[in-house]
Amino acid sequence: MELAMDSITLTDVRKEFQEAEHVVHAVDGVDLAIKRGDFATLAGPSGSGKTTLLNLIGGLDRPDGGDIKIGGESTGDKSDDQLSDLRLRKIGFVFQAYNLIPVLTAYENVQFVLQIQDVPESEHKGRIMPLFEEIGLTGLENRFPSQLSGGQQQRVAVARAVIGDPAIVLADEPTANLDSETASNLLDMMRKLNEEKKVTFLFSTHDPMVIDLARRVIRLRDGKVTDDVKKNGGESA
Repeated sequence: MELAMDSITLTDVRKEFQEAEHVVHAVDGVDLAIKRGDFATLAGPSGSGKTTLLNLIGGLDRPDGGDIKIGGESTGDKSDDQLSDLRLRKIGFVFQAYNLIPVLTAYENVQFVLQIQDVPESEHKGRIMPLFEEIGLTGLENRFPSQLSGGQQQRVAVARAVIGDPAIVLADEPTANLDSETASNLLDMMRKLNEEKKVTFLFSTHDPMVIDLARRVIRLRDGKVTDDVKKNGGESA
C-alpha cells in the first residue's frame, strides 16, 4: 500500500517515565508531520526526548497519550504482532549501538531481513551485492561484526535498514563514536539513498554535521518541539 503524503503524523503525543519521586515528561504534547521523502533530524541535547520520540514513531514503545499515524494508519490500535509487521514492511532502523547479530556475517546480517520478509533466496545476492558496492562494503561481506570497524558496522546497519525497501528509515545518533571522515561518508551515502530512492530519513542527533546536512531541523527540549525549520529556502513547518 502506498504511504500517504504525510508519511508520519503525530498529534499531541506524550510519553512519561517515573524517575525516583517525580515524573519525567520525555515527550510532552508533540505535534509533527514528516513528509514522504524528508531528510530531517530531531536535534537537541541529551535528555530532550529524541530517542524516545524515534522509538514511539517506530512502534518500539507505545505513547501514554496522543496519536501516531504511519501513512495515515494509526498505530495505537495495533497489536504487537501488527506493529512488528509494520516495522518489517515499512520502517528501517539504524541504532546507535549498531545491533548487528554477532554470529552472522555482514552479508548474513543484511540477508536476514530478506529472509523474514519471505523474499525468494534466488533474489538475495542480486539485491545485497549491488547495495554493498554502493555503500563501500564490497569485500567485507564474509566478515563478522567483531572483524569490522565502527564505521563498517554502521554501514552494515544502514544496509540492513534499507535492504527491505522501507518507506522510512529512523536513525538514532548514527554518527556517534565515528570519526569525522567516516561520519561524513555515511551521511553522504544516506543522502544519496534519500535522493535516488526517495526514502524518508529521520535522525536523532546533537552532531552539528548531521544538523548541517539535514534539509529540515526539528529542535526538541524537555520533550517539546521548540523549533521546526526547513532549510534551503524552505519555510518553517
